[in-house]
Amino acid sequence: MSVPPPLRLRPLEVGDLLDETFRMYRRHFVLFAGLSVILSIPAAGLSGFLTGSLLSDLNQAATAGQAPNLANLQSTLAVAGVFVIIDLALVPFFYGAVAYAACESALGRPVTAPGVLRAVARRYFALFGYWFLIGLMLVVFCLLPLWTWIWVNWVVVMPVMFLENASLGSAMSRSWRLVEGRWWRTFLTLFLMAIVFYAVRIALSAFLALGQTLLQLVVSSVVVLWISGVTTVIVDALVNPILQIVIVLIYFDLRVRREGLDLFQLAQSLPLPPPPPPPFAPGAAPVT
Repeated sequence: MSVPPPLRLRPLEVGDLLDETFRMYRRHFVLFAGLSVILSIPAAGLSGFLTGSLLSDLNQAATAGQAPNLANLQSTLAVAGVFVIIDLALVPFFYGAVAYAACESALGRPVTAPGVLRAVARRYFALFGYWFLIGLMLVVFCLLPLWTWIWVNWVVVMPVMFLENASLGSAMSRSWRLVEGRWWRTFLTLFLMAIVFYAVRIALSAFLALGQTLLQLVVSSVVVLWISGVTTVIVDALVNPILQIVIVLIYFDLRVRREGLDLFQLAQSLPLPPPPPPPFAPGAAPVT
């Protein structure tokens, strides 16, 4: 297996982040995209099931001028509940797998799917706690600016966990210290990368929407609804690695700017100086 070259540490501007992000994604496209798509299969199934079954039942009831069948709705919601539980259980893998793979790639280490899954499994509960807390704050605070302020301060929690072997609490404190004094720069970087994220997502969605339009000519509308729900989640899964790689690169950028991590890497790459010559011993011929 070829080992990827380590990331050349340096202060990263937005253009550098874009270049490094897509270079890393291209290098490990099969791994990153494959993990994201496989781990999103339950979410894709849920989306397709709800879009197809639920909307189909509602449309049939509206066409017949009747109320929706409660038994069908209850069974649909019960199946959806099972999918939701599975989706929540896979959240640490969905986000953590790509983040860990990006960390290992940045260090120049070989990256394999079994190794990635084992690493995420070892930190499963810490990762679950992190994303549960992020989601809980979004619901409880009901104030997007406050949630955004806290999330940006905690944005590099996952890289800290993987690269510094930190617990959840330590990783949160460490992320807060790294972002401190550079909140606005980190926020603007994430905002610009989010624009790129959604631009890629819209482009992929438009391409798939064209295929679905052509598909309506040969299959029923219910099947098209199922496919539409599934492909929406698959597109998100294909674009998800972009944001996770950016977060890992932001972690290295913060450490370079705050701690001079690039100088440490440069010092390690320099050859050791030659040993000094042995001291002149009395009675021995001097070395010429």
